[in-house]
Amino acid sequence: MSELAAWLRVDGLSDTPIFEQMRVGVIDAVRDGRLPPGTRLPTVRELAGELGLAVNTVPRTYRELESAGVVETRGRQGTFVARRDPTDAAMAAAARVFADTARRLGVSGVEARRYLDAEFA
Repeated sequence: MSELAAWLRVDGLSDTPIFEQMRVGVIDAVRDGRLPPGTRLPTVRELAGELGLAVNTVPRTYRELESAGVVETRGRQGTFVARRDPTDAAMAAAARVFADTARRLGVSGVEARRYLDAEFA
């Protein structure tokens, strides 16, 4: 059994889709160091088999993780945890989108930060 399958748990009865449970589980593992940068993830077939999932669930999870910068696919070599912090990249991209939207709407930086503060309150 792969290291990832040993601790990654999914709940088929949950309202949260399985691919989302897997995505969040991998992100949490990257953040807490269980999956350090450069770690090779199991193949799609391996992970699906180990977790008892449909084969199409794992590629969707891997695609979403790759688009978020959490993992990178290296062709036939496989899928690996990205070497850079995906949180930094994702937050920087989100901040750019937020700032661009605020500018287009004529909202100042101070006003825009109030919206953020309200969301975190």
